Amino acid sequence: MHLRSSRRLRAALVGAVGLALALTACTPAPPEFSYTPPEQVDAKLPDDVTGQLQAAVEQAMVATGSSGAIVGVWVPWSGEWVTGLGTQALGDDTKVTKDMSFRVADVTRMMTCDVLYGMADDGKIKLDAPVPKYVSGVADLSDITLLDLCNGTSGIGSSESAVKPYWLNTPERVWAPLQLASFGLGAQRSAAHTAYRDSDAGYLMLGMALERASGMSASQLISKYVTTPLELDSTSLPSDAAAAPAPSPALKGAYLPSGEDGYDCTAPIDITKSSASIGFTDSGAVSTITDLGRYVQAEARQALREKDATPARFGAPLPSSAKAPAWYQATGGAFLVGSMIGQFGWTPGYATAAYSDPATGFTVAVTLNNSTAGGSPAAYLAWELAAIASKSPAAEGQTAPDFGLPFTAEQYGQAIADGAICQAPAAE
Repeated sequence: MHLRSSRRLRAALVGAVGLALALTACTPAPPEFSYTPPEQVDAKLPDDVTGQLQAAVEQAMVATGSSGAIVGVWVPWSGEWVTGLGTQALGDDTKVTKDMSFRVADVTRMMTCDVLYGMADDGKIKLDAPVPKYVSGVADLSDITLLDLCNGTSGIGSSESAVKPYWLNTPERVWAPLQLASFGLGAQRSAAHTAYRDSDAGYLMLGMALERASGMSASQLISKYVTTPLELDSTSLPSDAAAAPAPSPALKGAYLPSGEDGYDCTAPIDITKSSASIGFTDSGAVSTITDLGRYVQAEARQALREKDATPARFGAPLPSSAKAPAWYQATGGAFLVGSMIGQFGWTPGYATAAYSDPATGFTVAVTLNNSTAGGSPAAYLAWELAAIASKSPAAEGQTAPDFGLPFTAEQYGQAIADGAICQAPAAE
């Protein structure tokens, strides 16, 4: 991943121009924000490491019914492995390539929170503003703040299970964000402020609030606060019109029809073209693997904010669930996995995960082109790849840092196998 330096100038309002010119010959420049990524050794990962990585991806492809995958692993002290595996579809000889675009699913949540913090740092919105100030028709959320929506502490439910059949059967349908969020709003709320609860409805409403506060569309806001400053030329939140992920070429996405005995793994249904309104500011963004790696690496380091900006976005994480291990926490639109920060999830046709270690820049990103098994296999695969790659030796002239993870590759390779919805064809 050739990570370029990027910078953003945040404009400051300057009043009384005539008086200022009379008092001084020049006006101080607005604060400058820049992102300098960690150095990445220009080398490929050792063959034995890439062999293990490829075997893990191929196992996950079989388990999830995916015909293809795109993966990027960047180990700053050792090398990188960025590739496409498999084909566009069963029976299709078109190879998957690393330049293909795809839907990043819940990674979009981190971008939405980037906009919230960017606007707050610019003085354009308050993190503790109550939701009804910007989103009408939700008066019962007067005790919930915009920061609650970002952190997952609103207590609001999720719409996913209720609307999934509509997404799969009518992928071209355009959803109004509040209409989509209403399914989650109709679920029984849990206690707010004290525990994390996965809620797509929360990020949909956060997107609506940011649009109303700024007078800009969510696509424009993500461009202004995320993709433009980080020079993510292949990343965007598309319009509502049903289309394949852009730019072209796009990785084809699919799901499996269900039957009496489970899923028919031999007859995937193409769902490459769908409306980004299905995910909006929860899971609607598209990207490429290089852009996604660059983004999550910058995100883990909080490169879009001033150094030591307050409040610290990942400073007070909560357990991701009551049964989660101590190293698995959530806040700020992201999950903290040991020392790594990132997100995972699914959207029709794709399951995606991306994580990075802020101290070293160690980064893993992956997408599978079948969403039937949900987002967990993508997360488990990213963790498995991270555990494998973290042991990669230092390249000549480099020194491996003191870096480790609180889990093993075998642990999450087994989790993928245990949750498999498809099996490899029996050998003849």
